[in-house]
Amino acid sequence: MRDGRYDKGAMSANPTGRVAWAMDLDRVEALSADLERVAEEHEAAPELMRALVGLFKRRVPHYHWVGIYLLEGDDLLLGPFSGKPSPHARIPVGQGICGAAAQARHSINVPDVRTDDRYLACSLETRSELVVPILDGDTVLGEIDIDSDQANAFNEHDQALLERAASFIAGAIGRAAEPPRWTAPEPVNA
Repeated sequence: MRDGRYDKGAMSANPTGRVAWAMDLDRVEALSADLERVAEEHEAAPELMRALVGLFKRRVPHYHWVGIYLLEGDDLLLGPFSGKPSPHARIPVGQGICGAAAQARHSINVPDVRTDDRYLACSLETRSELVVPILDGDTVLGEIDIDSDQANAFNEHDQALLERAASFIAGAIGRAAEPPRWTAPEPVNA
């Protein structure tokens, strides 16, 4: 990794012989420091969420789509995102991988979305998805949704990084006088 960005020399081959983009511990540590800096600079939840979407999209090349959904009633509503526009701006809890993660209250990593009947297609290019709920105790506040055009793109390091980001977001939402709301998805330029 150079200047916090991946280089092709840092990629590794997985057992299938394909290039694996999933993060290693060194990359997670570098991004963790940036997470803390971003969380300190953006105390308000909406600004923090926008900043994190931009950070992940800019700095992690295998994160082809990055979005944050917030729970409103029984639906997940898309707020800030970076990548191609999604036809799924509202997802009922229990529907799709996003809805399943909200219902189960834990992260879901799908190595190949073509083999998971829950997948709600956003892009024909998407091959893997990682969804991490934003939790306040057992209460789901929302979730971070990451798509990759690479199969098997995510590992436990990606998940740990996103779970840490989710905890920062949960803290910012908890400090807010009113929880953030979006009336429409909000594209973030990365």
